[in-house]
Amino acid sequence: MSYKIVTDSTCDLTAEMKKWNNFEIVPLTLQIDDYIIADDENFDQDDFVARVAKSHSVAKSACPSPSAFAKAMEGDEDEVYVITITDKLSGSYNSAVQGKALYEDEHNDGKKIYVFNSLATAGTPALIAQKIKEVCDGGMKFDEVVPYINDYITNHCELYFCLDNLDALKRNGRLFALAASLLEKIHLKLICKAKEGNISPVGKDMTINRAVMKMAKMIAELVAGQDLSGKKLIVSHVCCEERAKLLADKITEKANFGTVEILKCSGLNTLYASNGGIIVCFEK
Repeated sequence: MSYKIVTDSTCDLTAEMKKWNNFEIVPLTLQIDDYIIADDENFDQDDFVARVAKSHSVAKSACPSPSAFAKAMEGDEDEVYVITITDKLSGSYNSAVQGKALYEDEHNDGKKIYVFNSLATAGTPALIAQKIKEVCDGGMKFDEVVPYINDYITNHCELYFCLDNLDALKRNGRLFALAASLLEKIHLKLICKAKEGNISPVGKDMTINRAVMKMAKMIAELVAGQDLSGKKLIVSHVCCEERAKLLADKITEKANFGTVEILKCSGLNTLYASNGGIIVCFEK
């Protein structure tokens, strides 16, 4: 059976994924002042960060429409697997579910479609997409893929992040404004993780570099003793590649992941992680 993988643009793409021929990205839309762009392959992280820094407005995003997802489901494939950012932070998952219903209303082709809620963003949708490809190429059937991947998302994927700037999360309501303001006043950098699709604080420190090193230690301790030779680690960053590499090196001193990728954040992840932000996603 032929298959296709569809993700929204919160998925930070590896070089390998960009070569897949059965893969499609459905872009979100980003806006800062009057500047509106699609979060696609033409997204320029440096330019967007510079525009945000110059503006006094709140950068905003809009999820893809159901019809955009429905269009991405078209094609000759027998199966379509859709992956979106956590439904706790965006309407993209609900839009994809509506897109599936729209496609099925307009087509009577018996195509099997499933929409996965990644419960995260950035490297996690990439890990999920790679796992779907692995099991589908290995011959796993649709009715087996769906529960297998849902278990993988819930029990085998982790996301941690550390931000140098909380403005975007605070101003877009993703953190309690009062708590974020307090952290900024006492100059603390927050370490968080994804928990059931939400943001959960797990640590803090006085500087971004100290916080990032503390996060690296947390991750290494979490996977201590595990055989990670077949596992993947993805570190996504916003205009701080050297910091991302240092973090990856610190983690892999004690946790020997089989594959390590350093990626630029996509547009949506750049908007919320802000300049200097780091997002770490890994398998366990």
